[in-house]
Amino acid sequence: MKDDYQELVDEISALLGVPATLENRDFGLIAFGVHDSEDDTAMDPVRTRSILTRRSTPAVRAWFENFGITHASGPVRIPAAPDAGVFRGRICLPVRHRGRVLGYVWLLDDAGPGQGGATLAAAMEVTSRIGELLADEAKAGTDLARELRAVLTAEPGWQREMASGALRTALGPSADGSHVLLCVAPWGAEEPPVRAVPGTAALCTLPLRPPDRAAEAPRTGRDGDGALALLVRLRSPDAEAAVLTAAARLRATAGPAAGAGICAPRRGLTELPAAWREAVAAARASVAQPRLGPVARWAALGAYRLLTALPTAPDPAVVELLHPVHAELAHTAEVFLDHAGQAGRTASALGIHRQTLYYRLSRIEQLTGLDLAEGEDRLLLHMALKAVRL
Repeated sequence: MKDDYQELVDEISALLGVPATLENRDFGLIAFGVHDSEDDTAMDPVRTRSILTRRSTPAVRAWFENFGITHASGPVRIPAAPDAGVFRGRICLPVRHRGRVLGYVWLLDDAGPGQGGATLAAAMEVTSRIGELLADEAKAGTDLARELRAVLTAEPGWQREMASGALRTALGPSADGSHVLLCVAPWGAEEPPVRAVPGTAALCTLPLRPPDRAAEAPRTGRDGDGALALLVRLRSPDAEAAVLTAAARLRATAGPAAGAGICAPRRGLTELPAAWREAVAAARASVAQPRLGPVARWAALGAYRLLTALPTAPDPAVVELLHPVHAELAHTAEVFLDHAGQAGRTASALGIHRQTLYYRLSRIEQLTGLDLAEGEDRLLLHMALKAVRL
């Protein structure tokens, strides 16, 4: 389908004699015409940024929408706005389907003969074909979202088997290939287009819930405690790198509190629920431990693979230590245990004297009732403190 969009954008570029750019209604890049002009100003900062980052800035979006493009049914001429980074005027061709705007075709406004009424009218006819493609894609995405959500939330047994069969039918032969599940949470926005991550076969929003709970009625839209699930095909061994890069952009869209995680690769669809639990755990770990990366991989979680399976309530031994008044002691305990109980390294990392460290450790033992000379007590405290981050 991407090739279809590209062909239509190239057709508009040929009609008007300038490179065209196609974006969805959220200003996400879909396709762009080839820039073969010797005029370097044809690649102004807005077009360059859109192509390189696949998205326009909020300031640019606000400037364009100020001219009523979301309601327009014909070409809209928009003047330059250097303050918003728009150094050249634009012509916007709204892409609509059955009265609803689905995207925009953008052209640099050079007021040349190729941008007269007749050619613009011909270009608008091409945008109607783009609108049909976008509408078909949106419907297919909705159907696949329903099937994926059913697989991830269905009860074990015949319900899950039926849901898996329906998803397999919807995906066709690609269902038996290698996939990963990606989780971005919390996700409070609408479902993005399927093309949000390269190779995405299906995506959906659904509520976050502990892995051992029964299926709940799915909620979509702007639920702050929801998650975004993406089923992504891996067509080559190095495809995961592209997935991680694109997923990091989704995490940025979700906001600073969001995490993102990816499961271990699977073939076929039979293990999707288990894969989803891995992806959710990895997303939680990515927030708790930034060193795991903007998108955490289940295979690289280390101890967090176990920690994410622990109960969400803090262990009784650390409840008092977790009181805000004892934040410094809790941090000291975690650093001490991170450094394998070596006093010299811990004191250096904290920038304190050893005697100060020993005093704090004694206070930690008093508050928790644990003996930091005992390996099992150290293990309990270390796991409890790490689990709190999740």
